[in-house]
Amino acid sequence: MNERSFIGDGIMTTHAPQDKRQQILSAAEKLIAEVGFQGLSMQKLAKEAGVAAGTIYRYFDDKDHLIDDVRVLVTQRVADAVQEGVNDSDPIKQRYRTMWLNIWNLAGTNLAAIKNRVQYDSLPIKNSLNFRELEREMFAQVELLFNEGKEQGLFKPLNNEVLGGLSLAASVSLARKHSLGFYQLDEAELESAIEASWDAIIKH
Repeated sequence: MNERSFIGDGIMTTHAPQDKRQQILSAAEKLIAEVGFQGLSMQKLAKEAGVAAGTIYRYFDDKDHLIDDVRVLVTQRVADAVQEGVNDSDPIKQRYRTMWLNIWNLAGTNLAAIKNRVQYDSLPIKNSLNFRELEREMFAQVELLFNEGKEQGLFKPLNNEVLGGLSLAASVSLARKHSLGFYQLDEAELESAIEASWDAIIKH
């Protein structure tokens, strides 16, 4: 059966096209992780996704369009993981600690997700400003954390991306080396690392 399917007495569903689009995006993400952007071809993607090459162009204008959409998919997944369990009514430091540990756990158990996000960050995109705005929306709770911290005079008056680079980004680097066996951090050392990164962005 083609992309349309029927249930019961001729009731047509339209979920299949969206499912196929997701199928293509998932296959593209997997291939990009394995062979990089240069190694991605529509022929390889069609084989990985189990679709005809022409089908891909029904959902994506070209390779750049496809990669941009995969980038959004990866970014949203990371954003969801980073902000999981964060309650905006909790104290700022408690929210910060939750985010920091979420990143630590994500980087430790799914390093590919972090590596892919870094890889996508290095790419130019056609609608850079639009994507940056979308990214801020995805990481709304992180943005809120830094904005509230600055409004309360708790954080240094720096751009939010700089604050993130000085603090939460440290979790990625530490978790990556931890997972690769460069060193092991016990619970006390982990708490000390969180405190050190917090100390980097608060006013003294």
